[in-house]
Amino acid sequence: QVQLVESGGGLVQAGGSLRLSCAASGRTFTGYAMGWFRQAPGKDREFVAAISWSGGNTYYADSVKGRFTMSRDSAKNTVYLQMNSLKPEDTAVYYCAARPGGTTWSPSAYDYWGQGTQVTVSS
Repeated sequence: QVQLVESGGGLVQAGGSLRLSCAASGRTFTGYAMGWFRQAPGKDREFVAAISWSGGNTYYADSVKGRFTMSRDSAKNTVYLQMNSLKPEDTAVYYCAARPGGTTWSPSAYDYWGQGTQVTVSS
C-alpha cells in the first residue's frame, strides 16, 4: 500500500516561511516524479511545483517562482517544499503527489496523493 504523508503546515504571518515535508512509503519511488499542489476553498486544485525522479529538474508555477523551492531526499523517500515570503493568497491545503515517469503540471496525471496539510498565511 502506497502512502504519502505531508507535514509541516501551520499558521504563519505574511512574509514568513514554512517547510512542508512529504514522506513516501510502501514502495520505492525510483523513477517517480513528485509534485506539490494546493487547493483553496472554492477553487480548483492547482499546480505548485514538481521535481524529477533524479531531483535534477524542478518546475514551479509562476505564482511561487522565486519564493518556493522543492527538493527531494531519495534515500529518505521524502520531498520538501520550502516556502519563503509567504502571502495571504498562498493559503490553501497543500498536497503532495507521485507519478511514474516525467513531471507534469496536471493533477490528473498523478497516481498517488497524500491527505494534505493546511497552510494559512495571515495578513
